[in-house]
Amino acid sequence: MCTSLAFPERGLYGRNLDLEYHFGEQVVLTPRKFPFAFHHHPAPAEHYALLGMASLAGGVPLYAEAANEKGLYMAGLNFPGNAHYFAAPKEGALNLAPYELFPLVLGQCATVAEARRLLEQMHLVAEPFGPGYPLAPLHWQIAGPDGVLVAEPMADGLHLYEDAWGVLTNNPPFPWQQMNLNQYRGLSPATPENRFAPARELEVFGQGLGGLGLPGDASPASRFVRAAFCKQNAVFPEDRAGQVVQFFHLLDAVAMVRGSVQTPEGRWDETIYSSCLDVQGPPVYYYKTCESGCLHAVRFTEEAAAGREPVCHKPVTEPGFAEHTLA
Repeated sequence: MCTSLAFPERGLYGRNLDLEYHFGEQVVLTPRKFPFAFHHHPAPAEHYALLGMASLAGGVPLYAEAANEKGLYMAGLNFPGNAHYFAAPKEGALNLAPYELFPLVLGQCATVAEARRLLEQMHLVAEPFGPGYPLAPLHWQIAGPDGVLVAEPMADGLHLYEDAWGVLTNNPPFPWQQMNLNQYRGLSPATPENRFAPARELEVFGQGLGGLGLPGDASPASRFVRAAFCKQNAVFPEDRAGQVVQFFHLLDAVAMVRGSVQTPEGRWDETIYSSCLDVQGPPVYYYKTCESGCLHAVRFTEEAAAGREPVCHKPVTEPGFAEHTLA
C-alpha cells in the first residue's frame, strides 16, 4: 500500500509508508562519493547526495523515498500484479535492476525532464539486490520544480505519465486512477445547492455535505480519490512550518489506522511512518512514526554530503509529548 504526494510549486514532497511490518528503515543521507555499484551500468565516480528513508543492505542504502540535494524527489510504491521486470538485459538499452533506480535517477538528475530522458532508455531487469532479498513489485513517483512523473513497469515496457494531480497510490495503473476521478466531479468543499427538489426546503444539517460520496476506505483507488480531493482543496498558511504541518494533515487523511486493515495472513496493515521532504533549501526530512505521533526533522548537512559513508538516523518510535504545567 502507500500514498505519495507532490507539491512542486511549494517544494514539498512525501508519503505514507503503509505496511504490516518494519523493514529496518532509517533516515539515511548518502554522500556524493559513496560508491554505488550497478549490475549492467558503470558506477559514476560521484553523484548527487541523497536524503530519505532507506534500509541498509550490506552498507548500501535501499531507499523507499528520497530527495537529492538539487530538490528532485522519488518514491517507490507497491504495484503487485502489474509490475513487470524482464528476465534478461536488452542490448542497446539502459539495463537496471529496480533497486538501482534511486541511485541512478536521483544520483544523476536535477530535474524531472532529465529523469524522463533517463527513464525513456530503461529496461528493468528482474535482479534483486542479492540472495534472500525480495524483488519488490513497484512503480515510482518522480517530482521536482518542473513537474511530476509516474513510471510504471509493465509487460510491454516502462510507461511514463505526467502526474498533474501530484498523487500516487497503488493498483490499478495510473491511467485508470485518473479516469476514475471523473466519477467525483460533483464533489466540493462548499455546501451544495438543493438540486434534488428545488421547490422544497431541504435543511443543511451540518458542514461537509459537499463531499458526500468521497470514499473513506483504505483501498488504493479510494485513497487516490481522497488524496486528490484534499490536495486540490488544501489551504496552506504563509509560514513554512505551518505548510509542513499542513502537508502531514493531508497524509493523515489517507493514513491507515492500526486495526482497520487486515492482511490475508492476519496481520495489521498500517501507516508505519509518514514523511515530508522540504527541498526549498538544503533538504530537510520530516517524519512521524506510528508509535511516536510527533514530528521529527533530519537536516541535510554539507559535512555529511561531502563524506564517503552514509549517515543514519534511527526513527524515534517512543511517544513524545510537550508537557505544560498549569500555574
